[in-house]
Amino acid sequence: MAAEKTAIRQLEPTLSLRDTVEKSLSAAIISGELAPGSLVSVPTLAGRFGVSATPVREAMLNLEKRGFVEPVKNKGFRVTSVSEADLREIVQVRSWLETAAMQPVSDRLKTEPVDTYRALADGIVRAAENNDFASFLAADIAFHLALLGLTGNRRLVDMVSELRGQTRMVRLASMANTTELKQSADEHHQLLDLLVAGDVAEAEVLMHRHVGHVIEWWSASGQ
Repeated sequence: MAAEKTAIRQLEPTLSLRDTVEKSLSAAIISGELAPGSLVSVPTLAGRFGVSATPVREAMLNLEKRGFVEPVKNKGFRVTSVSEADLREIVQVRSWLETAAMQPVSDRLKTEPVDTYRALADGIVRAAENNDFASFLAADIAFHLALLGLTGNRRLVDMVSELRGQTRMVRLASMANTTELKQSADEHHQLLDLLVAGDVAEAEVLMHRHVGHVIEWWSASGQ
């Protein structure tokens, strides 16, 4: 059985530690590894990341601006919660946008090499098998935005990217080695099969169901 990988782990030095820390923390929050209501402190996180306090503090301030955390005097930051109503609105808009994009995406895939998208889907499946939720989220976002990029509509890509940044997949971190996680990962290859085959109607159905998993997982988490 593959060991679960935490998003909060010692980092290799990079040119932008703040961005790397923020990306890791946002993945931990989105996946539910850092559950709503959790209290985190800059010194503790800095120790876990193996970096100084400065990039962690800057990352937390950015996450505060994004609404992921709120400051708690003399204690650090608390991970904020998201309401079911907010999440349903986010998922509904995502579904409208991404489902409607299936026709132009399918049209482009008639002439576009599919290898790049297969590789991204492979990365999602591999991350799910390894219970590496930070990599799962990164690969999932890259896959969906790359497909939407085939529409040639930059604003669409930006809008969906922003909506995904507001989404919380609060049960993801508790889904290690589950059929649900494997199914969600496998759906990316299934979607590609339908798009390449030109079966847009079924691709739209699958996309709608796929985006809706977020609500299913939220409800099952008991939030």
